[in-house]
Amino acid sequence: MKFEILKKSKKSKARVGQLHTKHGVINTPAFLPVGTQGTVKAMSPRDLLEIGAEIVLSNTYHLYLRPGPELIAQAGGLHKFINWEKPLLTDSGGFQVYSLSHNRKVTEEGVEFASHIDGSKHFFTPEKVIEIQMAFGSDIMMPLDECVSYPCEK
Repeated sequence: MKFEILKKSKKSKARVGQLHTKHGVINTPAFLPVGTQGTVKAMSPRDLLEIGAEIVLSNTYHLYLRPGPELIAQAGGLHKFINWEKPLLTDSGGFQVYSLSHNRKVTEEGVEFASHIDGSKHFFTPEKVIEIQMAFGSDIMMPLDECVSYPCEK
Protein backbone atom coordinates (compact mmCIF):
# COMPACT_ATOMS: atom_id res chain seq x y z
CA MET A 1 0.00 0.00 0.00
CA LYS A 2 1.21 3.48 -0.82
CA PHE A 3 -0.17 7.00 -0.28
CA GLU A 4 0.84 9.62 -2.82
CA ILE A 5 0.23 13.34 -2.27
CA LEU A 6 -0.72 14.98 -5.55
CA LYS A 7 -1.35 18.53 -4.39
CA LYS A 8 -1.15 20.56 -1.15
CA SER A 9 -2.99 23.73 -0.25
CA LYS A 10 -0.83 26.80 0.26
CA LYS A 11 -3.35 28.20 2.78
CA SER A 12 -4.11 25.16 4.95
CA LYS A 13 -3.04 21.59 5.63
CA ALA A 14 -5.49 20.25 3.03
CA ARG A 15 -4.15 17.87 0.43
CA VAL A 16 -5.30 15.71 -2.46
CA GLY A 17 -3.81 12.31 -2.98
CA GLN A 18 -4.13 8.73 -4.08
CA LEU A 19 -4.09 5.66 -1.88
CA HIS A 20 -2.82 2.64 -3.82
CA THR A 21 -4.15 -0.72 -2.57
CA LYS A 22 -4.11 -4.30 -3.80
CA HIS A 23 -7.60 -3.83 -5.27
CA GLY A 24 -7.16 -0.41 -6.84
CA VAL A 25 -6.55 3.29 -6.35
CA ILE A 26 -8.64 5.51 -4.08
CA ASN A 27 -8.57 9.24 -4.79
CA THR A 28 -8.67 11.35 -1.66
CA PRO A 29 -10.63 12.89 -0.23
CA ALA A 30 -12.99 9.97 -0.84
CA PHE A 31 -16.67 9.18 -0.47
CA LEU A 32 -17.17 5.75 1.09
CA PRO A 33 -20.58 4.17 0.59
CA VAL A 34 -21.42 2.03 3.61
CA GLY A 35 -22.30 -1.63 3.13
CA THR A 36 -23.03 -2.42 6.77
CA GLN A 37 -23.70 -6.11 6.23
CA GLY A 38 -21.59 -6.35 3.08
CA THR A 39 -24.07 -4.66 0.79
CA VAL A 40 -24.89 -1.04 0.09
CA LYS A 41 -28.65 -0.93 0.50
CA ALA A 42 -30.63 -0.28 -2.71
CA MET A 43 -27.49 -0.31 -4.90
CA SER A 44 -25.80 -3.11 -6.80
CA PRO A 45 -22.02 -3.25 -7.28
CA ARG A 46 -22.64 -2.13 -10.87
CA ASP A 47 -24.60 0.90 -9.62
CA LEU A 48 -21.70 1.78 -7.31
CA LEU A 49 -19.25 1.59 -10.20
CA GLU A 50 -21.51 3.78 -12.34
CA ILE A 51 -21.57 6.54 -9.72
CA GLY A 52 -17.78 6.37 -9.39
CA ALA A 53 -17.41 4.67 -6.02
CA GLU A 54 -13.81 3.60 -5.52
CA ILE A 55 -14.16 1.89 -2.14
CA VAL A 56 -16.89 0.43 0.10
CA LEU A 57 -16.93 0.46 3.91
CA SER A 58 -18.21 -2.69 5.60
CA ASN A 59 -18.84 -3.37 9.26
CA THR A 60 -16.85 -6.03 11.11
CA TYR A 61 -19.35 -6.40 13.95
CA HIS A 62 -22.29 -7.24 11.69
CA LEU A 63 -20.30 -9.48 9.33
CA TYR A 64 -18.70 -11.28 12.28
CA LEU A 65 -22.09 -12.16 13.73
CA ARG A 66 -23.70 -13.04 10.41
CA PRO A 67 -22.57 -14.70 8.13
CA GLY A 68 -19.26 -15.01 10.06
CA PRO A 69 -15.59 -14.71 9.10
CA GLU A 70 -15.23 -18.45 8.40
CA LEU A 71 -17.95 -18.44 5.74
CA ILE A 72 -16.62 -15.24 4.17
CA ALA A 73 -13.09 -16.71 4.07
CA GLN A 74 -14.43 -19.94 2.49
CA ALA A 75 -16.11 -17.81 -0.20
CA GLY A 76 -12.71 -16.35 -1.10
CA GLY A 77 -12.93 -13.23 1.06
CA LEU A 78 -15.32 -10.34 1.32
CA HIS A 79 -14.54 -9.06 -2.19
CA LYS A 80 -15.87 -12.26 -3.75
CA PHE A 81 -18.63 -12.66 -1.17
CA ILE A 82 -20.14 -9.28 -2.10
CA ASN A 83 -19.00 -9.19 -5.75
CA TRP A 84 -16.85 -6.08 -5.35
CA GLU A 85 -13.43 -5.96 -7.02
CA LYS A 86 -12.34 -2.54 -5.79
CA PRO A 87 -10.92 -1.67 -2.36
CA LEU A 88 -12.76 -2.44 0.88
CA LEU A 89 -12.40 -0.75 4.26
CA THR A 90 -13.68 -2.63 7.28
CA ASP A 91 -14.20 -0.90 10.60
CA SER A 92 -13.49 -2.56 13.93
CA GLY A 93 -17.06 -2.94 15.13
CA GLY A 94 -16.22 -0.73 18.11
CA PHE A 95 -19.05 1.72 17.49
CA GLN A 96 -21.68 -1.03 17.40
CA VAL A 97 -20.33 -2.46 20.63
CA TYR A 98 -20.51 1.08 22.10
CA SER A 99 -24.04 1.70 20.83
CA LEU A 100 -25.19 -1.54 22.43
CA SER A 101 -23.71 -0.46 25.78
CA HIS A 102 -26.33 -2.28 27.82
CA ASN A 103 -24.95 -5.54 26.33
CA ARG A 104 -21.20 -4.98 26.78
CA LYS A 105 -18.37 -4.95 29.31
CA VAL A 106 -15.05 -3.25 28.50
CA THR A 107 -11.87 -4.58 30.12
CA GLU A 108 -8.14 -3.98 29.63
CA GLU A 109 -8.05 -7.05 27.33
CA GLY A 110 -11.00 -6.14 25.12
CA VAL A 111 -14.76 -6.01 25.12
CA GLU A 112 -17.32 -8.68 25.92
CA PHE A 113 -20.68 -8.16 24.30
CA ALA A 114 -23.94 -9.93 23.66
CA SER A 115 -25.16 -10.32 20.10
CA HIS A 116 -28.14 -8.16 19.24
CA ILE A 117 -29.36 -11.11 17.12
CA ASP A 118 -29.51 -13.98 19.61
CA GLY A 119 -27.91 -12.77 22.86
CA SER A 120 -24.86 -15.04 22.48
CA LYS A 121 -21.68 -13.80 24.21
CA HIS A 122 -18.59 -12.73 22.23
CA PHE A 123 -15.23 -11.18 23.08
CA PHE A 124 -13.33 -8.75 20.83
CA THR A 125 -9.66 -8.06 21.51
CA PRO A 126 -7.58 -5.75 19.34
CA GLU A 127 -5.85 -8.83 17.92
CA LYS A 128 -9.08 -10.71 17.22
CA VAL A 129 -10.59 -7.75 15.36
CA ILE A 130 -7.55 -7.64 13.04
CA GLU A 131 -7.70 -11.45 12.54
CA ILE A 132 -11.36 -11.16 11.53
CA GLN A 133 -10.62 -8.36 9.08
CA MET A 134 -7.73 -10.36 7.64
CA ALA A 135 -10.12 -13.29 7.06
CA PHE A 136 -12.32 -10.83 5.16
CA GLY A 137 -9.35 -9.79 2.97
CA SER A 138 -9.86 -6.10 3.75
CA ASP A 139 -7.65 -3.56 2.03
CA ILE A 140 -7.88 -1.10 4.93
CA MET A 141 -8.48 -2.38 8.47
CA MET A 142 -9.44 -0.31 11.49
CA PRO A 143 -8.10 -1.21 14.93
CA LEU A 144 -10.50 -1.82 17.78
CA ASP A 145 -11.65 1.54 19.08
CA GLU A 146 -13.41 2.39 22.31
CA CYS A 147 -16.06 5.03 21.78
CA VAL A 148 -16.95 7.15 24.77
CA SER A 149 -20.07 9.08 25.69
CA TYR A 150 -20.20 12.86 25.76
CA PRO A 151 -19.35 14.49 28.03
CA CYS A 152 -16.52 12.26 29.12
CA GLU A 153 -14.03 12.47 31.92
CA LYS A 154 -10.39 11.97 31.10
